[in-house]
Amino acid sequence: MAQVPGEVDNMEGLPAPNNNPAARWESPDRGWEREQPAASTAAASLFECSRIKALADEREAVQKKTFTKWVNSHLARVGCHIGDLYVDLRDGFVLTRLLEVLSGEQLPRPTRGRMRIHSLENVDKALQFLKEQRVHLENVGSHDIVDGNHRLTLGLVWTIILRFQIQVIKIETEDNRETRSAKDALLLWCQMKTAGYPEVNIQNFTTSWRDGLAFNALIHRHRPDLVDFSKLTKSNANYNLQRAFRTAEQHLGLARLLDPEDVNMEAPDEKSIITYVVSFYHYFSKMKALAVEGKRIGKVLDQVLEVGKIIERYEELAAELLAWIHRTVGLISNQKFANSLSGVQQQLQAFTAYCTLEKPVKFQEKGNLEVLLFSIQSKLRACNRRLFVPREGCGIWDIDKAWGELEKAEHEREAALRAELIRQEKLELLAQRFDHKVAMRESWLNENQRLVSQDNFGYELPAVEAAMKKHEAIEADIAAYEERVQGVAELAQALAAEGYYDIRRVAAQRDSVLRQWALLTGLVGARRTRLEQNLALQKVFQEMVYMVDWMEEMQAQLLSRECGQHLVEADDLLQKHGLLEGDIAAQSERVEALNAAALRFSQLQGYQPCDPQVICNRVNHVHGCLAELQEQAARRRAELEASRSLWALLQELEEAESWARDKERLLEAAGGGGAAGAAGAAGTAGGAHDLSSTARLLAQHKILQGELGGRRALLQQALRCGEELVAAGGAVGPGADTVHLVGLAERAASARRRWQRLEEAAARRERRLQEARALHQFGADLDGLLDWLRDAYRLAAAGDFGHDEASSRRLARQHRALTGEVEAHRGPVSGLRRQLATLGGASGAGPLVVALQVRVVEAEQLFAEVTEVAALRRQWLRDALAVYRMFGEVHACELWIGEKEQWLLSMRVPDSLDDVEVVQHRFESLDQEMNSLMGRVLDVNHTVQELVEGGHPSSDEVRSCQDHLNSRWNRIVELVEQRKEEMSAVLLVENHVLEVAEVRAQVREKRRAVESAPRAGGALQWRLSGLEAALQALEPRQAALLEEAALLAERFPAQAARLHQGAEELGAEWGALASAAQACGEAVAAAGRLQRFLHDLDAFLDWLVRAQEAAGGSEGPLPNSLEEADALLARHAALKEEVDQREEDYARIVAASEALLAADGAELGPGLALDEWLPHLELGWHKLLGLWEARREALVQAHIYQLFLRDLRQALVVLRNQEMALSGAELPGTVESVEEALKQHRDFLTTMELSQQKMQVAVQAAEGLLRQGNIYGEQAQEAVTRLLEKNQENQLRAQQWMQKLHDQLELQHFLRDCHELDGWIHEKMLMARDGTREDNHKLHKRWLRHQAFMAELAQNKEWLEKIEREGQQLMQEKPELAASVRKKLGEIRQCWAELESTTQAKARQLFEASKADQLVQSFAELDKKLLHMESQLQDVDPGGDLATVNSQLKKLQSMESQVEEWYREVGELQAQTAALPLEPASKELVGERQNAVGERLVRLLEPLQERRRLLLASKELHQVAHDLDDELAWVQERLPLAMQTERGNGLQAVQQHIKKNQGLRREIQAHGPRLEEVLERAGALASLRSPEAEAVRRGLEQLQSAWAGLREAAERRQQVLDAAFQVEQYYFDVAEVEAWLGEQELLMMSEDKGKDEQSTLQLLKKHLQLEQGVENYEESIAQLSRQCRALLEMGHPDSEQISRRQSQVDRLYVALKELGEERRVALEQQYWLYQLSRQVSELEHWIAEKEVVAGSPELGQDFEHVSVLQEKFSEFASETGMAGRERLAAVNQMVDELIECGHTAAATMAEWKDGLNEAWAELLELMGTRAQLLAASRELHKFFSDARELQGQIEEKRRRLPRLTTPPEPRPSASSMQRTLRAFEHDLQLLVSQVRQLQEGAAQLRTVYAGEHAEAIASREQEVLQGWKELLSACEDARLHVSSTADALRFHSQVRDLLSWMDGIASQIGAADKPRCPSSLLGLPASPWWPTPATPSPLTAPFSME
Repeated sequence: MAQVPGEVDNMEGLPAPNNNPAARWESPDRGWEREQPAASTAAASLFECSRIKALADEREAVQKKTFTKWVNSHLARVGCHIGDLYVDLRDGFVLTRLLEVLSGEQLPRPTRGRMRIHSLENVDKALQFLKEQRVHLENVGSHDIVDGNHRLTLGLVWTIILRFQIQVIKIETEDNRETRSAKDALLLWCQMKTAGYPEVNIQNFTTSWRDGLAFNALIHRHRPDLVDFSKLTKSNANYNLQRAFRTAEQHLGLARLLDPEDVNMEAPDEKSIITYVVSFYHYFSKMKALAVEGKRIGKVLDQVLEVGKIIERYEELAAELLAWIHRTVGLISNQKFANSLSGVQQQLQAFTAYCTLEKPVKFQEKGNLEVLLFSIQSKLRACNRRLFVPREGCGIWDIDKAWGELEKAEHEREAALRAELIRQEKLELLAQRFDHKVAMRESWLNENQRLVSQDNFGYELPAVEAAMKKHEAIEADIAAYEERVQGVAELAQALAAEGYYDIRRVAAQRDSVLRQWALLTGLVGARRTRLEQNLALQKVFQEMVYMVDWMEEMQAQLLSRECGQHLVEADDLLQKHGLLEGDIAAQSERVEALNAAALRFSQLQGYQPCDPQVICNRVNHVHGCLAELQEQAARRRAELEASRSLWALLQELEEAESWARDKERLLEAAGGGGAAGAAGAAGTAGGAHDLSSTARLLAQHKILQGELGGRRALLQQALRCGEELVAAGGAVGPGADTVHLVGLAERAASARRRWQRLEEAAARRERRLQEARALHQFGADLDGLLDWLRDAYRLAAAGDFGHDEASSRRLARQHRALTGEVEAHRGPVSGLRRQLATLGGASGAGPLVVALQVRVVEAEQLFAEVTEVAALRRQWLRDALAVYRMFGEVHACELWIGEKEQWLLSMRVPDSLDDVEVVQHRFESLDQEMNSLMGRVLDVNHTVQELVEGGHPSSDEVRSCQDHLNSRWNRIVELVEQRKEEMSAVLLVENHVLEVAEVRAQVREKRRAVESAPRAGGALQWRLSGLEAALQALEPRQAALLEEAALLAERFPAQAARLHQGAEELGAEWGALASAAQACGEAVAAAGRLQRFLHDLDAFLDWLVRAQEAAGGSEGPLPNSLEEADALLARHAALKEEVDQREEDYARIVAASEALLAADGAELGPGLALDEWLPHLELGWHKLLGLWEARREALVQAHIYQLFLRDLRQALVVLRNQEMALSGAELPGTVESVEEALKQHRDFLTTMELSQQKMQVAVQAAEGLLRQGNIYGEQAQEAVTRLLEKNQENQLRAQQWMQKLHDQLELQHFLRDCHELDGWIHEKMLMARDGTREDNHKLHKRWLRHQAFMAELAQNKEWLEKIEREGQQLMQEKPELAASVRKKLGEIRQCWAELESTTQAKARQLFEASKADQLVQSFAELDKKLLHMESQLQDVDPGGDLATVNSQLKKLQSMESQVEEWYREVGELQAQTAALPLEPASKELVGERQNAVGERLVRLLEPLQERRRLLLASKELHQVAHDLDDELAWVQERLPLAMQTERGNGLQAVQQHIKKNQGLRREIQAHGPRLEEVLERAGALASLRSPEAEAVRRGLEQLQSAWAGLREAAERRQQVLDAAFQVEQYYFDVAEVEAWLGEQELLMMSEDKGKDEQSTLQLLKKHLQLEQGVENYEESIAQLSRQCRALLEMGHPDSEQISRRQSQVDRLYVALKELGEERRVALEQQYWLYQLSRQVSELEHWIAEKEVVAGSPELGQDFEHVSVLQEKFSEFASETGMAGRERLAAVNQMVDELIECGHTAAATMAEWKDGLNEAWAELLELMGTRAQLLAASRELHKFFSDARELQGQIEEKRRRLPRLTTPPEPRPSASSMQRTLRAFEHDLQLLVSQVRQLQEGAAQLRTVYAGEHAEAIASREQEVLQGWKELLSACEDARLHVSSTADALRFHSQVRDLLSWMDGIASQIGAADKPRCPSSLLGLPASPWWPTPATPSPLTAPFSME
């Protein structure tokens, strides 16, 4: 029988330690039983058994209820709940959730199924998790929980409670790791918590809790406010329990696991009470931990609050100081200063006041902050807390950083203020210079304004030009003065850029100067404008005179009356007149321009250079002459144009008549003599012998028609012109031959008649050519049809039917395509006769028509033969394809069969189980392949049957192939069955061997566990109980394996030896295990609580001695450094924490000692006198606390002193650094170095002030040491005294050095100013002494510069005076510096006096210098230059060509520029002469030179102007002649291109001609302005009467005529090419459209519909793209139609042919769209058919596969097998039904839709649909049959399985009965025998329901089955019932035997216990030894307060740790 885990057995089996040992058997009932007479022994035994069973049931019910509530209390966290513990844990889901809640870990996800196998899997997962948590589960399997085994279910829950609730309070020791310690620890906790409560004595977890006082005491001990314990009485147990349970549930939140009736009973259940008490323990332990944590937190709150206030004060002060620093930095960083010298000085004084008054106060606050931070850190360090770190931005380092920024800002502001002061001083000097220059510029400007306000120009062109020259000289002088005016503006700009405070005044003076300058420049500009107006007006008057002379010459040429005698002469005269008109037009524009220019002068507002009336008179005169000239030119042109028109009309009529005559002769020659017969004309006229020649003639005729159309328009235009001339009447052209209008009319009528005859001949020619082309086209089409029919006949009559299935299928596909093409040609063949009749009727019955009729008959006969042969070949191909397909299938099947036969024959049956499973899996896949192959074999048989019945010629060969395939199939099926039987035999044997090995391993493991178990304590008892349960579980399995081995040996003799060997080894192991269990029956007394107490006491004493040594008191070593002090304090604090932790151990030991003493030494014995050593233990504990306090005080004082020494050392280091810095300082020698030294010394003083705070901290620390009475107080005071003395010395030296630096700074400032002034004086001295001789013209500039130098010297004298004042003040304040200052002042005064004397001498020297030399020399040089130029003008050659003239012009231009430059130079010299105060002699000499130069310059101007006029006229003449020659060559080069008559024979050629002509026109248009400009210039020159102009006139006439002819020829050429382009473009577009339509028609006529679904889909996509392309092409057709209409509206000669081509294109497009629609419909139907075929095939194949599965004959070999089969089949049926219905509905719907749409293959699709529905109905029927068979088989196998299992259980129970009556233990106890018997009887109750269910199942099966099955059912039922009856009988006998045996064993046990107790008491009484010192147990020296025993105690010796 299975047992619960060992922990449960230990607690239930062992008696409570040291309680009343007779409590187990001294109950009243059992006492009454012992007092009964011997006669009633049997009745008493029966009553006792029933009583035991009732108690067990009652205990089980309580445990079930308690455990159920406990489980629900934990499952409530995840929202779960159970009702029945046994039922709800069976599926494993709730068990998994419970373990997840308790452990906090995630378990594997449970399986969601309701079958037993799913529950077993879930429970296995939970049990595996418990094993991973090291929870031992002895013989608890998943099947026990799933079957609802009450005892094992409760045991499992109790194990979980122990693991996750009680184990945490277990007390583990080094030598005792028994799990029973958890119960002891919990009991001890309860005793400690309830100690002192009256009537509460907890000795166990059963009866001690019955009255309820213990529960209330636990609650009252922790929560006195919930329970009034004084009102509770022991007699009112139910009330006490109810009150405690309700309070725990309502106020403590503990689940109510028990009810009062569960506890207030005779024997309460121990496990239930433990479970409930554990919840109290966990709750109160957590509450205690929270309370302890609260106390620890409260201790440090006061210190934290105190330090927090100081920190807040620090942060407040730091924030205020930082705010002041940032605010101050912001103020002094502002670089905005006053913009005046006085304002900047005031700001500098304010900054000095800030540095001396406000800043020192804040510096002191900064030092106080450092002291405050130091005190905070000291307090935190004393409390051993983490040092305070100020928040970001408030630390000392932040303040230092901000202070540094403040000092930096101060330094920058001071430097900026001083720089601004210097800048303001410089600005004052610059303003004085500006005022001086402004006064000088204003006087000069006023003088020049008066000069330019006068006008004296003259009234002739030369006088005006001279006035212009003079004005230019004035302008040059004024422009030279602009630089000086800009100098004033630059000074003002410099003052403005520097921000001068009086900039408004400066700007006003600058603006005044600039306004006067602008006024002067304005006056100069106005005067120049007036001069330019006078000069322009005089030039216009001169041009007017020239134009009047030219117009008079042109009027003489226009009076000629010559008009020409023929067309060429008339054109020549007209071109010459055009040139004259061009000249007149050009000159008219020039006249208009001159008039407009002159009139503008009369309309001027204000100043007018001439009287307006004079200007108007001259303009009117010129305009009248021009109007008269234009009128004469118009009359001359009208006469010439009339003459030209008459001659041009006569020439056009003559040309048209001649062209018509030539074309008429050509048509008569090509027509074969005129009106010949139609048939003859069609065959021979014009060379139309075949289709190509006919097409060529038609193309030539179209060209002729195009030419007729072009000529027709020209002729009609000429005739209209003639009619107009006739209607006008008279003759044209005076001086010419008289032309009669009657002759003109006759010529027009003759041309009209000739043209009409030509058009009639062209129409006859076109009609004959069209008829011939139609007959030739029909013949060509007929020849093509005959060729195709011959090819088709050859293909249809071919004898090749293929050599395999693929080739036959390919031939059949080709034949279907051929058949389709034949059917497509049926219509055209039948219409041949009608088409030929139509053509023959129009052409007559010529020889060509007769030949065509014969060929039509031939085509009809050939078509009939092709149709017949194609039908016969289609049948032959179909038969060949069926045979090849059958052979291919047979070959594939035989290949597979051969491969599998080879594998099966070569396969060796494996020996190992793994290999067998692999092979078995291969056989499973082989079965599926064979099922698939069987269907293919059946298909082959069906095909063969059809071929034989159809009478195929190869029937015998086909049948022999079928027989061979069937025979091979039968052989492979037999071979597979044989191999399967061999594999099943090997599998049975290997499974048995594996199971035997597994059981043998389990038995060996149990034996080794028993042999290795310790021979003492409860572990051995736990091992033995577990072994007993294991043997009971393994025994039936071993017997079954032995029986199975015997059966397998009989069945398989070859494996008999192996099977017998395994059985013998298993028997040997079983016997060894039984021997080991019997040998381990010795019992060893377990160590009690005394041993644990002594062990704890020894450990505590050892620690106490070590702690006293570590404390050491005040005698311990003291630290020598701060780090050592911190380390010793930390170590000492750690010792205190350890003492605090040991305080609880100390209290526990004392409490345990008191408990032992209270027990009267029952457990100690006489050897250990606790009352003697307990006071010594207390004394040692208090001594340790005192030593720790003394040591802490000494360490604290040493730590404070080390802190003081650290601060003192830091202060001394600072003082030494200060001393070194002061001793090494030297006075600097420059201002910058002194200022830097001052700044550094200020920083040094600041550092010293900061260090004072550190000194003060050290002083305060020393005073604190003295006040506290520190042992180091005097030493600290002496060190502080030395520190203060040294600090005072450093302070005094620093102040002295600061004063020295200030004195040195004042001296260096004075010396620097003196040095600057000295340098300036030396620089000016060098300038004043500069005696370099310069040119005379620069002397004036030197004088001006010297005047400025003297002004600057006077201004800087204030600088000298300032330095003298500063020197005197410095000598008065610092007498020690008087000598050096006085010496420096003397040197400065001496240098200044020397500079002033040198400057005065230099001024006088420059004033006395000569002023006239430079002027005389300049005039002399100019005179020489002018004389040289006069000689050059006399020798200038006018030039004979253009290059020479250009060279002379360049030379003349350079001369003119030189003269202008000399003119400006003369003006400058005159101005200088007027400004200089010369002497009379010098002034007379300069005047003579000036007059001579002026006269020579005036004389030079006239020759220059005359020479320029002559050269320009010569250049113009040569340039015009050259341009005329170039332009004439250009026109003659391009005239042949414009005169071409070639138009091209195609579109590309016409486009090329158009591009060339357009390029020529663009070139002409672009060149037109250039040529017109040349003609205009040439016309102007040709009007002159000079010999040189004659060549220009000839070139002008030639160029004008050539240019006009070129433009007219280009225009005519463009018109002809445009008309040709339109026609060729239309023909090209039509040909392109026809070609595209033909290509698309070929694609649309394709009969290919695709081989399969994919190819058909691709064809359909391509066709849709084609259709879209056709639709998109409609716009191209419409565009072509618009082109056709446009050509027809234009009246093109080829209009009829264009119309026919357009109609043909429209018909082709409509036919193409209809063909595309038909093609698309056919492809869509074919695609749908392929798609349906694929779906039908897939569904049929799927149904066939499912039928193989549904038709399987396998019904299962046992119950598990059939259950698996039924489950799999249920899933299969569900999935198959759902998927099949969906797929079948989809196919049916698709078939119905296609049939409704009128698909061509509707009949085939209907057959597919019917066959598919029938197959599905068969599959459903087959699945239903399979489901019924599996259900019946499952019921049958379930009965046999249940019967076999039940019979096995009955047999197992029967085998256990003998062991119950004769247990293997040497001395079994009565209670264990009775407990075992009760458990056995409880198990029998479970079998009752199973037997009853078995009988009911057998009755039902007998009604269903008959024959062998019914007999087997009845036989198995009888076997089970017979075994059950025998078991009940044997159980009754065993019950009687156990009752009698238990009585006897109980009596012997009582006697043995009494004897043992008496022996123990006697040994204790006789012992005289005293207890030993506990420290000796660990080998430590004896404690001084422990009494030394004389001899060791006999009781304590066995418990030595050794």
